[in-house]
Amino acid sequence: MLKRLTALLLVVTALVLQGCVSAGAGLQAYTDTYDGYRFLYPSGWTEVKVSGNADVVFHDIVNETENISVVISDVPEGQTLQDLGTPTEVGYKLSKSLNAMAGEEREVELANAIELDRDGVTYYILEYIADLPSGIRHNLASVVVRRGKLFTYNASTIEGRWDKVADLLKQSVASFSVD
Repeated sequence: MLKRLTALLLVVTALVLQGCVSAGAGLQAYTDTYDGYRFLYPSGWTEVKVSGNADVVFHDIVNETENISVVISDVPEGQTLQDLGTPTEVGYKLSKSLNAMAGEEREVELANAIELDRDGVTYYILEYIADLPSGIRHNLASVVVRRGKLFTYNASTIEGRWDKVADLLKQSVASFSVD
């Protein structure tokens, strides 16, 4: 009974979130009831299966280098996001892990890092500029610690498309929430 009620509540919440976005905004709702997170993603994007640590990945069907992903990692028991550091410190650590994960030479600069409180839950919103051999990319991320896990939501596009999709990606990143 409790599971049904929880599932119904998540569906209603997703519909309300979708209803809060105007039809012209171009966003659709996605909910992962198993891992307990949800977000809005751009219309015309599709879910893709990729190898690696991502729980889910979507990309634009026209501009396939534009993507969003959710990565879930363990954190030491009892730790909060603030225990991991300030927004700048966490952003810096994530930028170093982005460098380490890639087998290619890249330079990742943390451009902005802020802390938000949503209903008593702390989120860090991070902005990166990544200089890759394939070109410059603009990345936005939302990170939160819930239930002993670090949830990282990342949205990325090439710098040349940033002006066209920045508002959409910012709305998408701002919509990310974990129960």
